[in-house]
Amino acid sequence: MIRESASVVIVGSGMGGGTLAWGLAQRGIDVLVLERGNYLPREPENWSPQAVFVERRYKPAESWFDDAGNPFSPGVHYVVGGNTKVYGSSLPRLREQDFEETVYPSGVSPAWPFTYADLEPYYASIEGLFRVHGTTGEDPSEPWRSSPFPYPALEHEPYVAETVRRLAAQGLHPSSTAMGIDYGPGGTCIRCRTCDGFPCRLGAKSDAETCGLAPALATGNVRLRTDAKVDRLVTEAGRVVALEGHLDGEPMHVTGGAFVVSAGAANSAALLLASADDEHPQGLANSSGLVGRNYMVHNNTHIAAVDPRRENDVVFQKTVAVNDFYRDLGDGIPGGTIQLIGKVQGSMMKTHATKVPLAALNRIAGRSMEWLVMSEDLPSAHNRVSVDRQGRIRVSWRRTNYDRHEKLLATAKRMLRRAGYLGIFEQRFDIALNSHMCGTAVAGTDPARSVLDPWCRSHDVPNLFVVDSSFFPSSGAQNPALTIGAQALRVAAEVDWPSTV
Repeated sequence: MIRESASVVIVGSGMGGGTLAWGLAQRGIDVLVLERGNYLPREPENWSPQAVFVERRYKPAESWFDDAGNPFSPGVHYVVGGNTKVYGSSLPRLREQDFEETVYPSGVSPAWPFTYADLEPYYASIEGLFRVHGTTGEDPSEPWRSSPFPYPALEHEPYVAETVRRLAAQGLHPSSTAMGIDYGPGGTCIRCRTCDGFPCRLGAKSDAETCGLAPALATGNVRLRTDAKVDRLVTEAGRVVALEGHLDGEPMHVTGGAFVVSAGAANSAALLLASADDEHPQGLANSSGLVGRNYMVHNNTHIAAVDPRRENDVVFQKTVAVNDFYRDLGDGIPGGTIQLIGKVQGSMMKTHATKVPLAALNRIAGRSMEWLVMSEDLPSAHNRVSVDRQGRIRVSWRRTNYDRHEKLLATAKRMLRRAGYLGIFEQRFDIALNSHMCGTAVAGTDPARSVLDPWCRSHDVPNLFVVDSSFFPSSGAQNPALTIGAQALRVAAEVDWPSTV
């Protein structure tokens, strides 16, 4: 039996766990981080579309199951730094209104138990820590800021700049994407073609390992154990006293003063449910019955807009977003965001367009520009993560608020056709393309209607926290990573944590 102990034990090293470890380290708190995976290697395959997208080199050989019992391969990565090791480094803030109740024709997006103003200082801090590039004054939906972006916005390449001019001619306000990369004098970023969706061989991506966990480890206050799979949390007299699992395949028993679950919205919920005992028969922190419920993944569609008359020679494409329809899609009701993604190559298209010859896809990719259309999905008790008798993750999921997504998608297509794109191809996200999972341990002030308090502490178990996207009461329509990190810094700073070193 391998035994470990720390003042604060964190399960998971992604955006929530890695950033929280950094915040606690600044306070001199003794922290142990447990990561079920290992370090993602820097190797030539990092930049290979074949290895990353076709062979799925960095994804686990794991299946989750839908309502009908059909298996699917989830979009998760069990490595140090979690999903941020392959994310697109887009780090926008949620808007002020995202923290307030929004009524849609088909449902309600609930208010958060704290405001944008409560989180704003920590947004500023996380932007500095994660080297965020951006600018103000372009985006009609942007929230107020107490300080400017720490780094200037990335310059558009000529092909992108021409498209920006065509969009502006329609009266739109294309704005620079908030990006977290180590770019500029002395920086390691070379603005390569393989950023969005790929690991970075140069360590130039602002991921949770590079910007959060690594500097936390350097303080000496934080320790990391890799290949540490946590199976359950153990309670005694209403508190978590230990967790059990396996370290390098050997049985592991870890004690601590406080325990933080930061394994991602699905795996965090699964761990709490798997920790059921006589005192907590529905699962840990689940007196409300809401652990695993209100699962949200955003309504997302990838668009490839093709102009056969123009060759797209862009290398680093992800520098523009259109948020004119974020709060009003022309009818007074929010729509969402339309943002460029990294340049897609023909072999990447092949994973979706399986029957189209690769040569044809390469020709299309040479003249296409790729976008993500993202709108808010709504919390629903039906949409949930659960654990079956074999300990496998099951996902019950139906689309919500999809009428808004359809309308935003149609608006995006009109916008692009007016900009000269004659052909538009789409890929709608399904249950396996589960980007931006959130909501499975929702935060609130009422223990009967939420799992966590506004500082991510369990209402039921006072020394248990869940610090990842699980706490989101609603999803908004922006990439969630920066908000996870900001809340992690807020929790690190404002909670009375157990003993310091």
